[in-house]
Amino acid sequence: MDPAALKDSWAVVAKHGDDVPLFFYSHLFLSHPDVRSMFPVSMSAQRDKLVTALGTIVSHVDRIDMVESFIAQLGSDHRRFRVEPDQYNAVGASLLATLRHFLDEQWTDELAADWAAAYGVIAKAMVTGAEEAAKQAPSWWDAEVVEMDRRTLDVAVIRLRPDQPFPFQPGQSFALEAPQRPRLWRYFSPANAPREDGTIDLHVQIVDGGQVSSALVKELRPGDSVRLSAPIGEALTVDDMDRDLLLVAGGTGLAPLKAVVEQIDRHWRATGRGPKVHLFHGARMPWNLYDDAAMKELADRPWLDYETAVSDDATYPGARGEVGRVAAKRQRWSGRRALVCGSPAMVEATVAQLAAAGIDKDDIRFEDFGGTGYRPGTDLVRTGDPA
Repeated sequence: MDPAALKDSWAVVAKHGDDVPLFFYSHLFLSHPDVRSMFPVSMSAQRDKLVTALGTIVSHVDRIDMVESFIAQLGSDHRRFRVEPDQYNAVGASLLATLRHFLDEQWTDELAADWAAAYGVIAKAMVTGAEEAAKQAPSWWDAEVVEMDRRTLDVAVIRLRPDQPFPFQPGQSFALEAPQRPRLWRYFSPANAPREDGTIDLHVQIVDGGQVSSALVKELRPGDSVRLSAPIGEALTVDDMDRDLLLVAGGTGLAPLKAVVEQIDRHWRATGRGPKVHLFHGARMPWNLYDDAAMKELADRPWLDYETAVSDDATYPGARGEVGRVAAKRQRWSGRRALVCGSPAMVEATVAQLAAAGIDKDDIRFEDFGGTGYRPGTDLVRTGDPA
């Protein structure tokens, strides 16, 4: 394979924007209509995922070992769509047809061979990833909705009970499919550490145009059954109980960080020692601090400090402004590891603000799932959905 040729040709194709996935999906569904049922009725949410996934992989084609785990995770994720190995061939054929269409006279036999070889490596890694994952976990879990708590106009706390043990680490996330929106999977983070009864709390916020988040908050009812994919993610998990932490959350980005706090609370109770934690939760208006009462109850621990910040209410008696900026200015955080979770804009701003305040960038962790702008608890999608 010629990595430079792959990158250069992909750059040419990517300039065609939305026409690329439109051509790809049209070719795929016309040539293999049986594949159509794996995708949601509305394809609007699929628009960028092909470009994002391929761009991530192709941009590292000369360092495939760096994205090997990402590709294997894609394969594991696709198990919930019941993707068969033969269907990778269909996707590969449509990919090559798409490239040939947009590259036109630049499409040569040599380039075709390079792309075929590159896709073969990727498809093999995805199939292998799926096979390895199948040895350890089911393709999905069914879970019953046992409680709905509408906290604000646009945020609900939803309690689920999986039908079999669902192993996860605080800070991880999983994809969820609701019966009201079949084949639309969206990622959420448990807002609690694992419990003996197996229940999981989700913090779900409605976002503009969000089909799944809107359905979960407005239409989901106790007794409904949802599907959960295997948990993923490591950036927000904590395995070093000797390292003090700074946690900065925006909106429903609080969920995985609250789970981490519960994990640390259990460690303190079991051992009598553990990290000191300072958690900041930011929102636009005071009523958007939807879990304030529960967090204040947790904050009676001597090792935990909890603060809020409101950006859009000049009358708020507490800290005002962007939560990242408030956290950065509060004190020196040298020596602490920072975990950041929120909207893409909030994460980007907070990382810059904390770095400017003296925290080493290697000590600032956030989850972006391959650069897709994922935000737990909202309707943003990631490349693990069918591309």
